[in-house]
Amino acid sequence: MPFETISVIGLGYIGLPTAAVLASRKKRVIGVDINQKAVDTINRGEIHIIEPDLDIVVRSVVSEGYLRATTAAEPADAFLIAVPTPFKGDHEPDLSYIEAAARTIAPVLQAGNLVILESTSPVGATEQMAAWLADARPDLTFPQTHGEEADIHIAYCPERVLPGHVLRELVQNDRVIGGLTAKSSEMAVKLYELFVQGETIITNARTAEMCKLTENSFRDVNIAFANELSIICDKLDINVWELIRLANRHPRVNILQPGPGVGGHCIAVDPWFIVSKTPDEARLIRTAREVNDSKPEWVITKVKLAVAEFLQANPRKTARDVTIACFGLAFKADIDDLRESPALAITQKIATTHPGAVLAVEPNIEELPSNLVEKLYLASMESALAEADIALILVDHKPFKEFAWTLLENTSIVDCRGIQVG
Repeated sequence: MPFETISVIGLGYIGLPTAAVLASRKKRVIGVDINQKAVDTINRGEIHIIEPDLDIVVRSVVSEGYLRATTAAEPADAFLIAVPTPFKGDHEPDLSYIEAAARTIAPVLQAGNLVILESTSPVGATEQMAAWLADARPDLTFPQTHGEEADIHIAYCPERVLPGHVLRELVQNDRVIGGLTAKSSEMAVKLYELFVQGETIITNARTAEMCKLTENSFRDVNIAFANELSIICDKLDINVWELIRLANRHPRVNILQPGPGVGGHCIAVDPWFIVSKTPDEARLIRTAREVNDSKPEWVITKVKLAVAEFLQANPRKTARDVTIACFGLAFKADIDDLRESPALAITQKIATTHPGAVLAVEPNIEELPSNLVEKLYLASMESALAEADIALILVDHKPFKEFAWTLLENTSIVDCRGIQVG
């Protein structure tokens, strides 16, 4: 069937770019989100997130009438669900957003519709979503009971894009598609071929779900190696940045760069989905998560040592007189995304425990989240550099990399990104 009307459920960092790209292909796209402010912003042709060139595309497709946002589901030919999948409790997957999305679209489903889950999910989530839909619409048939003859077709297709390059990668990257039936996969391929130039590769839903988790767990394990190496090198008085550059000259070695931890909604979360399903078998994956999750506390300890050294060199001052500036709050460079950000968590912890002033420098946001401690405030890079006794570099944003940190004479620097040494 032709896809003339497509609904995207969840208009965040993945949903909105996906909706915009589909709309740019002259398809009618209905974006659905529970955030009224985001809906109103999009309908003005503006965006509520930072992503290069996304504002241009959204403004164009909204003005041309191809993209419209709403808080209520409407009938469509296909539904793409791109909602958050955080964890709860002891790192247990929280599928409540997927369930809510499924129950939101269920009343408007019609025979022949395609429903695709894009949210990064634990193995079995697509089948669970199908069960929720079937429970809400007993008048329709679904793949788990009627196979190829089902009224509603369901597939899983994870996004695999890099923040800051989302529009390009949505089009160029290969897509792994796992339908609950062969017909579901075939329909999903036709939908993605509307805008995907990369290869569309068919597998089953469980393998597609595990593929996304595997990709991010692989990266997490490699980052954990770099983070653990940085802790070892600090103890042995070795420059980890130089060490990695030298080791990477080996033709079969490619060590990643260490940092203050691992953030974002993918790498910091997805490995736990594997651990939750196979806790006894996923030993390396669990250990990597624990290494990366512990890195922020190590950074905070380094800041405390810097404060102690500063006070030793300035005996007339107390900790209350020491100003700490934290450079970067996003989970990675040159974006505004603070989800699961170790930099944000570290800054929050320092602001809570340090008796003196704590400044946050994040050039990609205009205001701090409302749930942060009141004593923390957003400062420009210039004012923070002028006031800081200790500069904590947490994210390698472009303005930070371009600054000559070695010119600072009276400021102690704790560098988590290797910016100071190049």
